[in-house]
Amino acid sequence: MHTHSRFSFDGQDDLEKMLATAYSKGVAFYGVSEHLDLDLIERGMYEMPNADEYFHKARHLQEDYEGAMNVAVGMEFGFCKAEKYLESYQAFYEKYRPDYVINSVHALNGEDYYEKKPYYEKDGGGGEKSSLKSKKTAYREYFSSVLESLNTSYPYDIVGHIGYCARYAPYAERSATLADFQKEIDKILLRIIELDKILEVNSSNKGGVSPFLPSREILERYFALGGRKVSFGSDAHGAGRICEQFLEISQMLKEMGFTHFTLPFRGEHIKIDL
Repeated sequence: MHTHSRFSFDGQDDLEKMLATAYSKGVAFYGVSEHLDLDLIERGMYEMPNADEYFHKARHLQEDYEGAMNVAVGMEFGFCKAEKYLESYQAFYEKYRPDYVINSVHALNGEDYYEKKPYYEKDGGGGEKSSLKSKKTAYREYFSSVLESLNTSYPYDIVGHIGYCARYAPYAERSATLADFQKEIDKILLRIIELDKILEVNSSNKGGVSPFLPSREILERYFALGGRKVSFGSDAHGAGRICEQFLEISQMLKEMGFTHFTLPFRGEHIKIDL
């Protein structure tokens, strides 16, 4: 449910190739979720996706694959709390009506964690960065943003890659453990359950301590708190990573007690047995 084609600024392959590869692998339900990070676009870091072209092409491909592979045409919204962005996301949703939305936190104050700037205190003198924040400070800022994102005003279905802050962190030990952040993580998991949203298991963690996000212990905690709705996302930006770790993650989830994946499609939650 989490993939990107060249309609995203960092996508590597055409949408046609992504879908053809998924079909060749026997995928029964495939979602494409192109990036939309309005604050980062305004900064000039990323380009605005051509939404008209994307939805036109994706809807035609959706029709072409009907009866052979279920295709969901989605988006990944990068949460940013300023009212102007919330209104723009709402307007985008109303105009294009994506089949589903992944809600993700990629940035802090308009700076992507990929750039590493959110891990540093501003030096106050116009420099790019100065002193490194403590891991607890940086991660608590991230988890606070995730919690805030859950209460956003625009519609969404899936909560994307919790633990993204650990992907690019400049710390010797990068993991975000329950031992250090259980209070913050529990608030997030309980709110996901309360809102009836879907927790994504994302198999792209850029060489992190856990091979997927969130970590196994967070997924176990989610289950213990009563969470049952999970989706799988490879976060593939090219055809070669489609379904990466799918079987391993499915088996792990079964061992934890999960019985199904939950797939969102136009407001409906579809159960697919593990």
